Amino acid sequence: MHILIYSYNYHPEPIGIAPLMTELAEGLVKRGHKVRVITGMPNYPQREIYDGYRGKWYITEHKNGVSIQRSYLRIKSKPNLVDRLLLELSFIFTSLPQAFKGKRPDVIILTVPPLLGILPATIFSWLYNCPLVLNVQDILPEAAVRVGLLKNKWMIRTLAALEKFAYRTAHTISVIADGFRDNLVNKGVPVNKIVCIPNWVNINFIHPLPKQNNSWISSHQLDGKFVVLYSGNIALTQGLETVIEAAVCLRHIRHIVFVIVGESIALQRLQEYCLLNGADNVLLLPLQPREKLPEMLAASDIGLIVQKRNVISFNMPSKIPLLLASGRPIVGSVPATGTAAKAIELSGGGIIVEPESPDAMAAAVYNLYANPTLGTKLGKAGRQFAEENYSLEQALDRYEGLLSNIVANQKSTVSILPKLESKKSVVDG
Repeated sequence: MHILIYSYNYHPEPIGIAPLMTELAEGLVKRGHKVRVITGMPNYPQREIYDGYRGKWYITEHKNGVSIQRSYLRIKSKPNLVDRLLLELSFIFTSLPQAFKGKRPDVIILTVPPLLGILPATIFSWLYNCPLVLNVQDILPEAAVRVGLLKNKWMIRTLAALEKFAYRTAHTISVIADGFRDNLVNKGVPVNKIVCIPNWVNINFIHPLPKQNNSWISSHQLDGKFVVLYSGNIALTQGLETVIEAAVCLRHIRHIVFVIVGESIALQRLQEYCLLNGADNVLLLPLQPREKLPEMLAASDIGLIVQKRNVISFNMPSKIPLLLASGRPIVGSVPATGTAAKAIELSGGGIIVEPESPDAMAAAVYNLYANPTLGTKLGKAGRQFAEENYSLEQALDRYEGLLSNIVANQKSTVSILPKLESKKSVVDG
């Protein structure tokens, strides 16, 4: 198959959807498929175009068999609503020429968010006369409204209409959790149009490692410490102040250290909060290179999943499979009825506590600190669950099967529009 992946985020961005789409693209290539990725210049999570990509309109790269076509983005480090809109619009318009500079795809995969990506993807789908698979990682605008990111009523109505258009236009919608499926069905999306394929983890790359002789521990002066780790995005949906306040509750146990790894600008705000609260047992670190991820996870004794109580119920953090695969117990400070809580409980690999409750988080951390046997039991259960449910190979099997069936059915029908194909490849920008 010739597969076109339309994803705003991709390698070398270290967190979020980028590593997942990179593994999906490269995994499909290893299985003999041709994969082309249309994406923006790398910028996440710093919201700054990476060195080597600034000032360029177009760049074509080839990595591990994948053709990566990048286009210009208008981006601001501290975006307001208008800036976010202009960012998405810039990607729509600059990415349009890329789609026609390559072989006609048999199928298109579009990741959402950003929601506006449905516009160029739909155009490509119509002109190429090929099916569009919508990969829904978050449901907009609902999620943004719930956490206060989106308040403009006109914008909410516009995005809601765009959401309906996306679900109607897509041939198939892949969601990452059953809660997403329920939400879409309640909005009138036919259930037979939806397939659930959870996000995955490379269980060969992320696997349980001993804390002994861990260079990451040594380089951050964490030898002999009981490490409580939060790593990933620091946004309104998390509320990392709860972690800092929980750390303050356990200051009297000098053996326990909380480590927060995230984007540098967000860490500055948390640093001020640490100073204000006297949280001298919190270590703040910038995002680590992906190759250091196994060692960093192995340095921890507990992995944290943190959400605010008003986070929409079907939000599913991609770091859950990651922590489970590392063989470390999870403390989930998340809404009890949400998708994240259900995933952690089903895995048997963690403890759920009331969100935005420093006391509850501190109590769970202390419980695992005082009962290492419990932590080992949870970690083993989580690892086993990840192997059985979240492996990259399983996800590749599901996507390959899904795409093959879609393409086979498409080829059995009579094409109405002519195929569009360019014989000329993109020139590096």
